[in-house]
This record gives sequence, C-alpha cells and structure tokens, in this order.
Amino acid sequence: MPYMLNLILRTILMYAVIFVTMRIMGKREIGKLSIFDLVISIMIAEIAVFVLDDVNKPIWHGLAPIAVLVTIQVGLAYFSLKSRKLRTFVDGRPSIIVSNGQLHRREMARLRYNLDDLMLQLRGKDIDSLADVDFAILETSGQLTVIRKDSVDKDKTSRSSASSDTSSRAGSNTNSSSDSESGSKDSSHSGDSEPSGSSSVINTEEPIEIPYDLMSTQGLPIPLILDGEVQDENLKILKKSRSWLKDRIREGGADKFEDVFLCSVDHKGQFYIDRKKTN
Repeated sequence: MPYMLNLILRTILMYAVIFVTMRIMGKREIGKLSIFDLVISIMIAEIAVFVLDDVNKPIWHGLAPIAVLVTIQVGLAYFSLKSRKLRTFVDGRPSIIVSNGQLHRREMARLRYNLDDLMLQLRGKDIDSLADVDFAILETSGQLTVIRKDSVDKDKTSRSSASSDTSSRAGSNTNSSSDSESGSKDSSHSGDSEPSGSSSVINTEEPIEIPYDLMSTQGLPIPLILDGEVQDENLKILKKSRSWLKDRIREGGADKFEDVFLCSVDHKGQFYIDRKKTN
C-alpha cells in the first residue's frame, strides 16, 4: 500500500476511534477537565500521534493502549459513583480562597496561587474588588466559583418579600380557597399524589456557621446525607444532631434518612433535599 494512502486511512481510523472514545468517556471530557481526565486525554492523543508517525507499526499497537485507558477511565468513573473517598482521591478537593470575605493566604501559598491569578479570574466575572466577594472557591478543574455578597443580600430580601406577598395573598383569598379546598382534598385522595423521587428546597431563617476546614474538604454546599447515609462527621463539625437533621428532611417530605438520596446545606441555611424513588 502506498505510504500516503496508508497514512490517510490511519488518520481517518484514529479520528473515528478518538471520537468514539470521547463519547464513551462522557460529556465531562469536553468541559472543564480534572487532573485525571487531563492525563487520560493527553495520553490518548500521544498514542494516536505515535501510530500516525510510524505507518510501519501495526495499528493495534495504538488501539490496545487506548482501549486500556478507556477501560480505566470508565471503571474509575463507575466506582467513584459508589465511593466519595475514591472521588476525592481521583478528582481532588476544592480549595477555599475566600470565605466570609476573608482571604486565606496560606491556602493560596499551598496552591501557588497568587493575587494576580485571583484578581484576573475575579475580573472575568465582572468583580473588581475583593470587598464584593463572600466566597471564592477554586474548583478541582481550576475554575474559580465566586459568591458575591450582594447576591446573599438579594436572596434574603427576596425571601422576606416573598413571604410578605404570600401572607397578603393568603389573607385576600381565604374565602375563595375554603370553597376549593374540599374539591382539591377529594381529588387528592382519589388520584394524583406527589411523584416519588422528587426534590425540594427549604429556606431556614438561621444562617449555618460552616468552619473553614469543613469547606476546604467538602466545598459548598455541605453534604449531610449521601445515598441514605448520614454524614455524622459533618453534623458534628456543624454542631448539629441527627434529630435536627430529621426535622429538616421531614420538612422536605421524607420520613427516614434512608429515603433521601442527597441532603445538603449551604452557608445561608438553604437545604436541598432529593428523595429516592420508591416503587
């Protein structure tokens, strides 16, 4: 076979193989890459180049290593779904650069992340002053997540206004709602009920004091229940009890910890509860 024709066919084949490989490994490979994903992607690209560089090499010398790398990536991704420790080991932990408006210089020094890097990424989010930052979290992908102080204030204002609007509407619609309640009760008993496996958000009045060490290992929001298992260590650091947590999940429509797939809380006291699907 002529050299150019062999090279063209190999190029087409490797393009198809890498395209299928990226589809198999998932959409996260084309977004912000973690260190593990970046290593896998670089190795696959290098292997493809070696095969194209020397057309005298058998094509399976490139296909076999790529298949091994894909198997490793898919296998680790699958087992990471079951184990938080494995996810942390593979993907790393987010780093808190700013919390409650305080700059953590020791953490920045550990990451070799200077003020110029921080200000560059803040300007990319239309923030020109650290005084406007409540939290800044450097994700495992290298992306900086920023929570502005004004967003926290707006959230509190929207909650209060929403509660006042709700109370005013409730007062004006008392008579009309009493007539419709009997019909709605009959229909709810007879047929439609809340679908199983839904999620809910609970806004509490009290802010949650989250220690810096916990944010450094867990990020925000803080998980309290993962796949039905209570994260007692996180509760202990937050100085909360299981009975306090059970009251929160009951507000979200779950009776037991085992009924909850995910329960998390942020520094504003907002709970997210996702209930498991029941047969």
